[in-house]
Amino acid sequence: MTNGKTYDLGIIGSGPGGYVAAIRAAQLGLSVLVVEKEPRLGGVCTLWGCIPTKALLHTADLLEEARHGAEVGVAVREVRLDMPAAIKHKEKIVRQSTNGITYLMKKNRVDVVNGFGRLAGPGRISVAGPDGAETAYAAKNIIVATGSSPRSLPGMDIDDKLILSSTSMLELTEVPKSLLVIGCGAVGVEFASMYARFGSKVTLVEFLPRIVPVEDEEISRELAAAFKRQGVAVYPDTRVERLTRSEGGVEVLARSTNDKTETFRAEKVLMAVGRKPLTDGIGLEAMGIATEKGYLKVDAYMQTNVPGIYAIGDVLPTQALAHLASAEGVVAVERIAGKETRPINYDQVPGCTYCSPEIGSIGLTEAKARERGYDVVVGKFPFSAIGKARILNQAAGFVKIVAEKKYDEVLGVHIVGPAATELIAEAGAAMKLEATSEELVRTIHAHPTLSEAIHEAAEAVQGHAIHI
Repeated sequence: MTNGKTYDLGIIGSGPGGYVAAIRAAQLGLSVLVVEKEPRLGGVCTLWGCIPTKALLHTADLLEEARHGAEVGVAVREVRLDMPAAIKHKEKIVRQSTNGITYLMKKNRVDVVNGFGRLAGPGRISVAGPDGAETAYAAKNIIVATGSSPRSLPGMDIDDKLILSSTSMLELTEVPKSLLVIGCGAVGVEFASMYARFGSKVTLVEFLPRIVPVEDEEISRELAAAFKRQGVAVYPDTRVERLTRSEGGVEVLARSTNDKTETFRAEKVLMAVGRKPLTDGIGLEAMGIATEKGYLKVDAYMQTNVPGIYAIGDVLPTQALAHLASAEGVVAVERIAGKETRPINYDQVPGCTYCSPEIGSIGLTEAKARERGYDVVVGKFPFSAIGKARILNQAAGFVKIVAEKKYDEVLGVHIVGPAATELIAEAGAAMKLEATSEELVRTIHAHPTLSEAIHEAAEAVQGHAIHI
């Protein structure tokens, strides 16, 4: 084993947690090493997650809009999906994104080493390069940002041929005639929405009582209704018991909570039952780093029980979100650099789901707010009463604001409908500033815009929505 140079900070992983932490550390004057086992930088989000899936979802959005173009005066003779062109677009966006991260590393004088990194003792990272040779690097502080990989159900291993993960779904070159999606979180409903519009017959199966189960119950109901209108079959409260492969596809036996059995047949199956942290073989046990169910345990500043070792992103038992990993990386680095920083308020992390209709949410659901003992008041407003939504021919969905009655503080905002993933940013700013629904009412919103739905939902909290 050869020895490399010494750094103020070593980061294992170059996803949205790792590379953002590296840039912020460099800005604060630290010398930084990033270790990445893949040939390209950016992690799951850039290479096989957020970026490529949203590129294909944009294709699905345009496809659906073109199909309804005649309704708004744009008649197209033939509307069809060009899958090779869609894949080419996806790959171009991924390439641009990962090249951009490489440029940022060079700009900020961050050293990057390709290879599998592991903790090799206090202040030491061992990197096994592509040729198998190991090099040791010294780092005064280390951040573990190794990310996650798709889970599967017991006995139903992903083979990337018939049983697909979110990663192998992105490699499909043809649209399957039928697709069964097991798991209805963000990943499951996004691919269901995408491939339904691409032309697949899509079926969704969810073990829990409702799809997108982390969302407010009314959001789940609205999305399920929208999917049914789009021809997507939805089976909540249904457990998959057996999966049988055949030349023609896959047969799945499932059982609902009322003990009714269902048999599904599909050309392809997407396993979307969550993700697991990538922590095997990185030296956690030898270092005595505390874990729970495979996840690292950290304090409010992302430090583990071992001094100088931090962890961020999907290796923590928090939401597996790229933007959260980035925020955690900044907190960790500012702590390491001795700068003032603030712990993350995990009640104020926005969640975005890019299906059709979109979902954007932040804060407490109505049920969670009541569980915590708040005297809750709710305001809702439908996009069908918003002029801009009607102009866009996307009037399904609503905005729901959950507020606390005594002081009127906004506790949560939940949106299902057009541009929900963009609109939620206003709610994030409002909640960070501890805004009240009255302050949202007094904030003048431009007309005609989709953001007026937030204004009207705040009016509804006050009991006097204008346009309904």
